[in-house]
Amino acid sequence: MEQLDLNLLRIFDALVEEGSVTAAAERLHLSIPATSRALGRLRRACGDPVLVRAGRGMLPTPYAMRAAPRVRSLLDEASELLRADREIRPAELRRTFTIRINDGVAATLAPALVAAVAVEAPGVVLRFVAELTESVEALRDGSVDLDVGVGSFTTPDICTAALYQDRMVAAACAGSPLDGPGPLTLARLCAPHHVSASRRGQAHGPLDDVLSAAGLHRHVAAVVPTYAAALLLVSSSPYVGLVPRQLAEQYGPPLGLRWFDVPAQLPELHVRAAWHPRLDNDPEHRWLRDTLQDTARASLPR
Repeated sequence: MEQLDLNLLRIFDALVEEGSVTAAAERLHLSIPATSRALGRLRRACGDPVLVRAGRGMLPTPYAMRAAPRVRSLLDEASELLRADREIRPAELRRTFTIRINDGVAATLAPALVAAVAVEAPGVVLRFVAELTESVEALRDGSVDLDVGVGSFTTPDICTAALYQDRMVAAACAGSPLDGPGPLTLARLCAPHHVSASRRGQAHGPLDDVLSAAGLHRHVAAVVPTYAAALLLVSSSPYVGLVPRQLAEQYGPPLGLRWFDVPAQLPELHVRAAWHPRLDNDPEHRWLRDTLQDTARASLPR
C-alpha cells in the first residue's frame, strides 16, 4: 500500500478544496500532469476515488469530505512546527486564509482588510465564507482559520480578541415618517412597515420586546437573510430596516438612505475575532490577526 507523505496531503487538501486538478495545480505551482499523477497515488493510498466527475467539474467523495478537515488540521500543525520561531516576511507569504464572517461585518471591515493585505502580502488570498452556523467545530477541524462576528464562544478551547463595538440603527429613505420634526419616538418608528434581517428567518427581535413593553407593535412586512439585502430593499421601498450603524454610515448615502438612532436600549454589537489555540503561535496566522485588529482600529470605532 502506498504511503501518504506531507506533500500528498497538501495535494489532497488542494484537490478537495478546488474540485479541479487544474486549479489545484495552479494553487500549488505544480504541472497538471504531476498533479494528476498525485491524484492517482492518493486514490491508491486511500482506496477511494477522492474526486469523481460531476458534469464538467469534479466533486469530492464522501470519504474525501470526511477526511478533509483532519488533513487540514494536520497540515496546519505541520506548518506551525516548521514555522515556529521563524520571522515571516508578509510580502513573501503564499497562503489562503479562510475567514467565516457575519454579513454586516463583511460589508464594512472586509474591504479595508482586503486592501491592507493586498499592500503587505499580495500573495495571500482571503477566502470569506458566510456565517451559516456559529459552530466551533469549523475552527477545531481547521476548515475555518478565523471567525469574525458578533456571537461569543464560551468553550475554553477557543481564543478570542475584541475588534470593535457597533449598535443597531433604523435606516429609511428620505421623506419617511422617521424623517419628521423633533426626536424619533417609538410610536413614529412603528408607523412604516419594517424589513427584518435574519439568517434564521426570524421576524421577532430585541426591538419587539421593547415595543411590547411600551404597548406598541411594528409590522414586519419582509424578512431577508442579510443586512445588505435589507438595505437594498429599504432603498427601493417606504420600509424601515434595522442595520448596524457602520453599515448604514458606509452604504446608506450611496443608496439614498438616512439612518436614525433608535430610541430604545438595544443590545450592543460586540464584534470579535475567534480562532483555535492550535494556530495561536503560528506566525502567519498571528500576522493576519494583527492586521485585522490594526484595520479595525484604523477604520472603525472600538
